[in-house]
Amino acid sequence: MTNKATAKNPSKPVGSVKAFGDAAECLKTLAHPVRLRIVQLLLHGRYNVGELAEDCEIPDNVASEHLRLLQRCGFLSSEREGRRVFYQIAEPHLEQLMACVEGRFLHSPAKRR
Repeated sequence: MTNKATAKNPSKPVGSVKAFGDAAECLKTLAHPVRLRIVQLLLHGRYNVGELAEDCEIPDNVASEHLRLLQRCGFLSSEREGRRVFYQIAEPHLEQLMACVEGRFLHSPAKRR
């Protein structure tokens, strides 16, 4: 059976509101300044909780919670080395997403217009 909307517009992208549910939840997770900074840092190397907490000026336990949320969406992976746990990016598409965010929000206001 052919979808009427697809038959009218064959170039219509695949997807539905329901299908974007998981994407919306993970984008909500990213929509926090500390988590955006953590992702930005991890795109440039691996860090442990203490290093990320120090850079973000937050307590270690708060950084751990942010990392847990990012891992739950599949954005990060971790690797234990002795007593330390190091985090790295697991979702390669985050690089393009962060490039968009940085390009839009980290440049002078005159360049944004």
